[in-house]
Amino acid sequence: MRIGYALKLMISRSENMRRVRGKDTGPELRVRRVLHRAGYRFRLHRRDLPGCPDIVLPKYRLAVFVNGCFWHGHDGCKRAALPHTRHDFWAAKIAGNKARDRAAIEALGALGWHVVTLWQCRLKDEPSILDSVAGAIRNGGCDAEAHAGGQSGDIAAQAD
Repeated sequence: MRIGYALKLMISRSENMRRVRGKDTGPELRVRRVLHRAGYRFRLHRRDLPGCPDIVLPKYRLAVFVNGCFWHGHDGCKRAALPHTRHDFWAAKIAGNKARDRAAIEALGALGWHVVTLWQCRLKDEPSILDSVAGAIRNGGCDAEAHAGGQSGDIAAQAD
């Protein structure tokens, strides 16, 4: 009986993970709508840039990553909790994703690009999305952090 339940959980988790997309996710589409409505024009998924940013504003040399809290290990977020099954596998996978994210941000900075990372859990408030991107543009990507709802670490603007 217990083995059947575990097998059912593995199959359902596999089916859920199969549905997760890498591009055109709900949070990404939301950010794109907000930016487009505000008059910003951008390119999507530029493969010639390190990390293939989700949104690129070439005019401002700004790369925007829209990160899912689980997949990119958002520190302090309840959505980033690791599954209880195959914990070691998931811990290694998320750690690898975080290392790849850091490397992409550093590489973009070395090329003179500014980077804004938007977290899935903080995208409910549309004005804060716009404020974080506009703030990064105004500040020229200097060591500023933009915060949604006044909470530290919500939407981080990272400098080169």
